[in-house]
This record gives sequence, structure tokens and C-alpha cells, in this order.
Amino acid sequence: MTGVAFVAILFVGGRDIILLGDSGALSTGSFALFFLYLRRLYSPMRRIGRSANKYQQAKSSAERVFGLLGQTPAIDDPADPYKPTDIRGEIDFADVTFGYGDREPVLTDVSLSIERGETVGLAGETGAGKSTLTRLVPRFYDVDSGSVRVDGVDTREYARQSLRQGIAIVGQSPYLFSGTVAENIAYGDRETLTTLRAGESVPDAVIEAADAAEADRFVEELPDGYRTEIGERGVKLSGGQRQRLAIARAILNDPAIIILDEATSDVDTETEQHIQASLSRLIADRTALVIAHRLSTIQDADRIVVMDDGEIIEQGSHDDLLATNGVYANLWSTQADEPPATAD
Repeated sequence: MTGVAFVAILFVGGRDIILLGDSGALSTGSFALFFLYLRRLYSPMRRIGRSANKYQQAKSSAERVFGLLGQTPAIDDPADPYKPTDIRGEIDFADVTFGYGDREPVLTDVSLSIERGETVGLAGETGAGKSTLTRLVPRFYDVDSGSVRVDGVDTREYARQSLRQGIAIVGQSPYLFSGTVAENIAYGDRETLTTLRAGESVPDAVIEAADAAEADRFVEELPDGYRTEIGERGVKLSGGQRQRLAIARAILNDPAIIILDEATSDVDTETEQHIQASLSRLIADRTALVIAHRLSTIQDADRIVVMDDGEIIEQGSHDDLLATNGVYANLWSTQADEPPATAD
């Protein structure tokens, strides 16, 4: 459209000059000057148009952002919340029933007590309620009936920040931020993150956490080491590398309770071995809830809880559950391609 306008101006103005000469309404010099000004005016007008479009886009985005920030959380702190200085790690589910919205309950009358420092593996088919059970511990949802207690206190009585500071979650697809390796690890501890951003050197706490998570080896091979930008959601890293950074972040956080939600289900066997070694360091002396896709990852757990259709149907050690020749034994034999052991 702009090109057509210029051609039209040239045609009309040029024709007037050719037919009428300088005796016409527009002299040759005036027309040349007008055309020069018109060309100079075009770029600023185009920039103004683009700025107007960007303003409208920014306005729409701001409305959505402020609308989100203005929402009242479905889960809120009580009027006088409990704010402990630390979390010990005892967990107790008492007759818990829970469902998402108006749908059928995902958990039905679940009771489970977990001691401080105990590692509990959660097994069962997809949809059995394993992940839902773990999401109730940091109070992402409130139960429909029953209670979830941490250190003997109902999670609904806690200040959410105080409760969640004592819990770390490493999921199947850990969320990493656009930033450096060091920053993504340091998000596990606010003080360390502040130190990192204020100084030039990487804090020792970040390096020690990466070493414990067996992430230091690949970090040292990156172009800028701990200062390497990893892209949105860690797109520049492999799945195993992202998992190890998430584990390093959790180690730095030094939580009392660890939740591992199929943390090794999407990696190859060799990578899984490295991640399992770092996970062993992570859960040492901490209360751990481990959801397993591969049962081999929880066979050394202090206790294995088997769930089906929102209920606990078996629990015990790996050897005890194999000996009962029940659901766990069948799941194990399916993965190991071996017939279940015959009960005595």
C-alpha cells in the first residue's frame, strides 16, 4: 500500500509539472522538497504504528498478569498460622479421602504413618493415587475428609511457606529457569541466590550441591561452567543433566522431606545409575516418599506401599511383598520378566 501511495504522488505531481510547468500550482523544486519530506516522515510514522501495536499487546498481557496476581489462592494460610523454625519429617495420613473438584475420590480412607528419616516407596498402576498422595504433604490441595499431619500438626494449620520450605520435590520433568547453571541450583536457597547475584564467584554451597548430585562433571565441560546459560526450561541440557541440576537444587535446600515423583522414568539405564547415586545422597537421613515407575529403584526402601484405585492394599519390605505373591510380586515379575515366587 505504501509503494502504491508513492507511485500515485509521483504520477500526479509529475504530470502537473510536465503539463503546466512552473506556472502550475506546484513547482519542480517544491515537489522535490515535498517528496523528500514525505520520505523522511515515513519511517517515524511506521515506528509510531509499531509502538501502538506493542502498547496494545503489552496492555493485554498486563491485564492478564495483574488478573492472575489478584486472584485469591484456593489454599490460604489460617488466621494464626503455625510457623516452626524447622521441620523434623514425620508424616501421618489419617483416614484421608480426596478428589479433584466434584469428581470421584482419588483417595479413599487412606491411613499411613511415616517415621522421621524413613524411605517409603510408592508402587502401583498408573492412576492408583500415588502422586495425589504426595501432593497433599506440601498442601497443594486440602483433603475432603481426614487429615494430613507433619510433625504432629495438621498441614492446614501451617503457614504454607514454613511448611514448604522443609519439603523438596524432584519430579519426572523438573522445571528449570532461563538463566545460568549456578542460578538454577541456587534457587534452592534464597540466601545463596542473593550471594551469587551479588558477587562474582560461584558460592561454595552451589559447587558442593552439584558435586553431591554428580552434576559437577558435566557442568565443568560446559562452555562457561557454572555461568553457562541453559535456555528456557533448560533446553540446552539433556534430560539426565536437568534431573541432576534439580537434585542439586534440592540438596542445597537441605529439606527434611523429599518427594521423588518418577524422577528416573524418562532416562536411559546408564543415566539412571548416575541419578540413583545422587538420589541416594539426597534422601540419606531424610524422610523420603519415592514414586517408582521402575520398581528396582525402590527395592531397597525401608518400606514399600502398594496402592490400587486410591487405597493401600499392601505394604512391607521388598522381600516380604515378594513372599506374599500379591500385587507387588506380580508387578515385579512383569518388569523382571520372571514368574512370581510361590508363597510358602
